[in-house]
Amino acid sequence: MKYKIEKNTVQETLIIPLYARKVCSELYPNLYRDETAVRLIDEIDYDFSEAEKKSRSLMQRFGSLEVAMRQNDLAFEVRDYLKSHPNAAVVNLGCGLDSTGRSCDNGSCKIYNLDFPDVIAVRNELLPAGEREENIPCDLNNTEWLRKIDSSNGAVFFASGVFYYFLTEQVKTLVQQMADAFPDSVLVFDAANRTAVKMIAKTWLKSAKIQDVGAYFAVSNAKSELSLWDSRLQVTSRGYMLGYNDLRDPSVSGFFRFLAKVGDGMMKMQIVKIGFGGRK
Repeated sequence: MKYKIEKNTVQETLIIPLYARKVCSELYPNLYRDETAVRLIDEIDYDFSEAEKKSRSLMQRFGSLEVAMRQNDLAFEVRDYLKSHPNAAVVNLGCGLDSTGRSCDNGSCKIYNLDFPDVIAVRNELLPAGEREENIPCDLNNTEWLRKIDSSNGAVFFASGVFYYFLTEQVKTLVQQMADAFPDSVLVFDAANRTAVKMIAKTWLKSAKIQDVGAYFAVSNAKSELSLWDSRLQVTSRGYMLGYNDLRDPSVSGFFRFLAKVGDGMMKMQIVKIGFGGRK
């Protein structure tokens, strides 16, 4: 029995990134493979014809490559943290139907997946929590969830494509609260500059009738801008298209490598890593 997802529902918003991860796996198999996404697409009753048609366009194919690189980069940082903290909490903020936590599972970490209640309801059906795993329904801006994470052996938090939808003040407040609650842990997420965020925002801001794009979280120089938020933050960043992988793969055209350079350079598409120092 396939799980039915209707058009024009909140649940539908989960389909787009999931489908992109499936497309990435098909287009760039040497760079990225998400078996869970491929499997889930087969288990969902939904009309994928429009997504399928769009996925063939040049820019959609580049968009799929972006998704692949972003997931790879975040997974790299999670695995890197687990090398020195093997029993840490691995926390996916705004998880949707993403299985990065599981793909980084070292056999001893604890995995938490956080998202809005209606998203977690879908996740519980399609990706029920496994051993050492917990799906937590919450609003990230409501700090109740902080108490549900066992960070006694360290914690690595990651957010993929999430903070573009947050106001700068919301991200700042969240980061400061996490620094209080989780000293010596790490937060990793993707970000971009104002120009890129305006482009990302075009579609969803229009539907939400939001005028002031300027209030949304964007960053050019992560180290200098975000370090000002709190003296405990150790901020570093790397370009997210080419900062972890030079993309010299036969599946990636020279034109796409050029676009990747523009993304990292002019758009400041980056993976930001914030280490939370000790207590104040």
